[in-house]
Amino acid sequence: MVTPPAIRIDNLVKEYAPPGPGEPPKLALKGVSVDVPQGGIFGLLGPNGAGKSTLINILAGLVTKTSGSAEIWGFDITDNPRNAKRSIGIVPQEIVFDPFFTPFEVLENQGGFYGIPKAERRSEELLKAVRLWDKRDAYARTLSGGMKRRLLIAKAMVHSPPILVLDEPTAGVDVELRRQLWELVTDLNREGVTVVLTTHYLEEAEQLCDRIAIIDHGELIADKPTGELIGMAREKIVTVTVDKDLGGPIMEEAFVRAEVIEPRKLEITYDRDKASAGQVLSIVQSHGYSIEDVTTREADLEDVFVQLTGPG
Repeated sequence: MVTPPAIRIDNLVKEYAPPGPGEPPKLALKGVSVDVPQGGIFGLLGPNGAGKSTLINILAGLVTKTSGSAEIWGFDITDNPRNAKRSIGIVPQEIVFDPFFTPFEVLENQGGFYGIPKAERRSEELLKAVRLWDKRDAYARTLSGGMKRRLLIAKAMVHSPPILVLDEPTAGVDVELRRQLWELVTDLNREGVTVVLTTHYLEEAEQLCDRIAIIDHGELIADKPTGELIGMAREKIVTVTVDKDLGGPIMEEAFVRAEVIEPRKLEITYDRDKASAGQVLSIVQSHGYSIEDVTTREADLEDVFVQLTGPG
């Protein structure tokens, strides 16, 4: 029996009014179709202005779609918006809660908005989970930036949604805080929460996400398991140390780039569809150099991202 997706998006279009007279309407989403599997961490990547936030805001009920459909945990966002919203928790980029409430009051109020009876609210449990129980009675405005981020995650989980969406949660935070946030998110995922993540830190997506979709100019241009996506990178880099000073970079048709980075060290980027590492070394030797050392760098998600979203 096939498990239905946590989120199903089919031919989703969002068109905004023309910015001025005689100008065409702006298409933020151009028929995006993607399924988010249950139980994993799903990455949603794309350059600024690609349509990621528009897509998330449609799922959150903050933006009205122009056409197409979207289901959250089996509930259509148009036909059954109440259940769709109860099935998803959104952690926005911005810090959004009343600074004059305490963390405990923030969660209690949010639980009330969802109609959760007082006896069934999880405020204490959630504050302990995000390590803020000792700050339960402090004004939210006095919390550090990292504490505020953790409070936003707790706020998104008050109604126990099976899906958590994090929109750029680690933008502008330090390395230690990023590590703490991802420990928390990984723990939630282990407990069965499906996580959807947008991030500009590609190494973060590569380490955390089981599957990644890339949006560019409102269109879905990739949707694959992370390992398979990284395998799409055509370019590889080899650094060669030779026996004498280089007279200059060696450029051949098989090379994408060649750069002298030290007097005797050459960094060559080549297209693996056109050449092998052995052929690259043979070309260097054919120019009269003996090779003393070789290092290679495997492709990563950044290589694929640039390849897919770059010019042309």
